Amino acid sequence: MNKFLLLFIAVPLIEMVVLIKVGQQIGALSTIALVILTAVIGIALLKQQGIAMLNRANWKLNQGQIPAREMAEGIVLAVGGALLLTPGFVTDAFGFICILPGSRHFLLNQVLKNISVNPIHHSNSGSQWQEPQESHWESTHQRQNQPGKQNAGDVIEGEYERKK
Repeated sequence: MNKFLLLFIAVPLIEMVVLIKVGQQIGALSTIALVILTAVIGIALLKQQGIAMLNRANWKLNQGQIPAREMAEGIVLAVGGALLLTPGFVTDAFGFICILPGSRHFLLNQVLKNISVNPIHHSNSGSQWQEPQESHWESTHQRQNQPGKQNAGDVIEGEYERKK
């Protein structure tokens, strides 16, 4: 059975069990109020973290850098927001993990350390394709950790003029 199909079936069932158990302990109206409260708090936190992430991405773009990490954070924030809007305590817990900065950065670090990106570059000979020896993530990480060292292939010299 497909993992996503199993997840699609299991999550609502788990949420129903948890909601019923919590409702038995604190009452139905209190449970509903708590679900709404977590959604409101989560959306407010999502808005704050989203704006902060967009400001960092904008700053990187203004510095001439690609905001790759911020784009990945944006995806995690969007997933977290969707989980927070889904009624239930289990999805709220995972939504808050995606929204809170410390857990979001830990989650991203775990995912990104297992990803290797090997872009394919067109060679100067015209018809052949070559793969680089090191991945983009590795070369970017190495350049960030060695600020005085630059790869000449990544530097484009020139002038620009911003017209208003």
